Amino acid sequence: MVQDLSLTPTATRYRRERWETPDGETIVAEVDPGIVGGYGPHLHRLVLALHFSGQVTCERIVALLNGMGVVISKRQVVRLLTAKLETFRAEDAAVLKAGLSGAYVTVDDTGARHAGKSGYTTQIGSCAFTTFRTGPSKSRLAFLSRLCGGTSLYVGRLLRNRLAINDAALDYMKGRDLPQIVIDKFAAHEARIFASSSDWERHLQALTSSGAKILPDPVLIASEAALWGAIHHQGLLHDTVIVSDDAGQFRVGVHGLCWVHAERLVHKLIPANDKQRNAVEVAKRMIWWFYRCLKDYKRAPSPEQAEVLRARFDRIFNRGRTGYATLDSLLKRLHRHKDELLRVLERPEIPLNSRRLRSNRPDQRLGKRHPRLRHKRKISGGTVSDKGRDARDVMLGLAKTCMKLKLSFYDFIGDRLGIPGPKIPHLATLVRPAPA
Repeated sequence: MVQDLSLTPTATRYRRERWETPDGETIVAEVDPGIVGGYGPHLHRLVLALHFSGQVTCERIVALLNGMGVVISKRQVVRLLTAKLETFRAEDAAVLKAGLSGAYVTVDDTGARHAGKSGYTTQIGSCAFTTFRTGPSKSRLAFLSRLCGGTSLYVGRLLRNRLAINDAALDYMKGRDLPQIVIDKFAAHEARIFASSSDWERHLQALTSSGAKILPDPVLIASEAALWGAIHHQGLLHDTVIVSDDAGQFRVGVHGLCWVHAERLVHKLIPANDKQRNAVEVAKRMIWWFYRCLKDYKRAPSPEQAEVLRARFDRIFNRGRTGYATLDSLLKRLHRHKDELLRVLERPEIPLNSRRLRSNRPDQRLGKRHPRLRHKRKISGGTVSDKGRDARDVMLGLAKTCMKLKLSFYDFIGDRLGIPGPKIPHLATLVRPAPA
């Protein structure tokens, strides 16, 4: 059996019919919708696959295509990477919405320069999907905005195509220790429906312009609360566990902690003598022994075993002095996060970590490797235009989603560009959890 591949450039001349109306308007026949700037859909698919799946830079794509006989410049390659991506962008948004309705998501962020300025890319994923969202900030407000689809929504629920704060937003304010007198102002005010973010900003200024400094900041907490209400209105994250590395911006909703990041705190300790080194090694062995016990529990969960594991957790992380004060302080800190670290006892379907460990999905590393073209990143320092940033986030997310769903990204691009070949179903329908 011999397999082969033939890539042959072709040139087609289109003779477009042209008409002039009695009013003097010129009407020209449209070309195939798959043509972008004088290049056909097959070439478009190859460029997208090479760059986003094959990690090939624009310069190398130009050299490769020119060597094949295709007359193309770097600017035209960039145009193919960013043009006519509306279908992909809509599908990526639908994938995120479907994924946020699942049992869990793992989240992480990493630095990503854009337009010569420092930015941050947030990775949101699970075993079935991955999405990327890039912005100038990694605050909790930015994270909640990205969960809403990246738009600046300040809403709790939709009402006749307008925006309003709901009970979920008010509960969020209480959970963030906002003074009750401020919460009562939002709850009792007649104007709870806002047609735009500017209306919301004016409403915030009217209710929080007392002149006195209040901690926490009522404007920030109220904006976060309104975004949290918007997320709940869309039916997202009602019972979804957010597994993270304990970064503050991710501590919303039902939260679980990554065990690899927890153990890494112990691993980073620098003991000064043999006694301290021995204490650290004992702690690490106990943590990984307990980790294996949790993996066994996931295979056969039971209430009795859950109680046994909770007791073991207390003995490991609350066992008094070890002879190394820094280690003692760290173990007490981990013990304070008992509920998040033992979230798997209540929800056995969630992962124990957000990093790549043997057979686990590389959710977090996808975030750390974004935008993956590390050589290109060192040279140019990141994306320049907003279109380039959005195209990178959307296409890399779809590529990783296809990989997790065991689908061909090349066939996926071809199907979405209208090229005859295998039909790929809408990815959101594959990511969306089956009804109970």
